[in-house]
Amino acid sequence: MKELTGLCSALGFQSVRTYIQSGNVIFASSQPESAIRSCLELALAAKMGKKMDVMVRTAEEMRSVLRRNPFPDQEPAKVAVAFLHEPPPTDLVENVIAPGGEQVQRGQREIYVYYPQGMGRSKLKLPLKGAMTTVRNLNTVSKLVALTEV
Repeated sequence: MKELTGLCSALGFQSVRTYIQSGNVIFASSQPESAIRSCLELALAAKMGKKMDVMVRTAEEMRSVLRRNPFPDQEPAKVAVAFLHEPPPTDLVENVIAPGGEQVQRGQREIYVYYPQGMGRSKLKLPLKGAMTTVRNLNTVSKLVALTEV
């Protein structure tokens, strides 16, 4: 994570900090999302020797993700947010295969999933047709939001 912080600082981002060994980095930038994403993906590919996909959200977007959580009464460790670049498919919920009783709800550019038995044993299939995604549980999302408010 120290290398990630250094990379982001070298790209001109300000107030760079990371959260645990999760690949999450928080920083300030006046650049638009598309420029930030492109810049980070290129720099990471050069550093890692392979294409790296990056999800970018503003602090307000992350706060909104928490506010819109459709499973507020469930244990945060059992609720996950799958972040996408684009809005999820409109027919997502109808096409989900959830053998463990998982519940799925669409967000704006995210998908909320409640895993009643936990994520580790789930056999949930999300029909995303190759869309890139990264998943964080609500505990992590909450911590990231808190770090943006420091």
